[in-house]
Amino acid sequence: MRELKRQMASLYFERWGLSKNKKALSRITQAKAEADSPQLVIRDPYVFEFLGLKPKEVMHESRLEDALLDKVQDFLLELGRGFCFEARQKRILIGGEHFFVDMVFYHRILRCHVLFELKLDAFKHEHLGQINSYVGWYKEHEMVAGDNPPVGILLCTEKNHALVKYALAGMDNRLFVSQYQLKLPSVDELRAFVERELKKDG
Repeated sequence: MRELKRQMASLYFERWGLSKNKKALSRITQAKAEADSPQLVIRDPYVFEFLGLKPKEVMHESRLEDALLDKVQDFLLELGRGFCFEARQKRILIGGEHFFVDMVFYHRILRCHVLFELKLDAFKHEHLGQINSYVGWYKEHEMVAGDNPPVGILLCTEKNHALVKYALAGMDNRLFVSQYQLKLPSVDELRAFVERELKKDG
């Protein structure tokens, strides 16, 4: 009942309409069995409406990160089952130079680290080089017996699906690009979206 109330409160129906992978979203939401594949766990899009922020208020990635971690319980609910918070601005040393991973989680079901990199703009292919480097470092330095390889999630305000497809081609690491939005679409925007989708199917 609590999960049903949460899905109603988070407007699951509207999210389902916007999702690019409706079957996976439905399986994640409805299945009682624990998921064991990153493709079933990583959502797209994420809705950060609980932050109460307007897009113009998010001027720096650190501001968005602060807001998410101030409401970490809501953030974890939006991420889905199994995520355990581990670190923010995790400092790692690569070739004598320090870098900082925005947020690090451990997923108890997937048994792997999940690294988040936040961007305040649309997806660019060079963003992948950054998160790919972090995931590669974690694979070599942080994995222990029983762990699966780490997962990297790049959160952007917009994404060109074709560009993401080709940018990810040939990469060995498990990387995902998810869009986030600070509020759900209006009723009119949802209606227009449904009408467009029906025309495609028709």
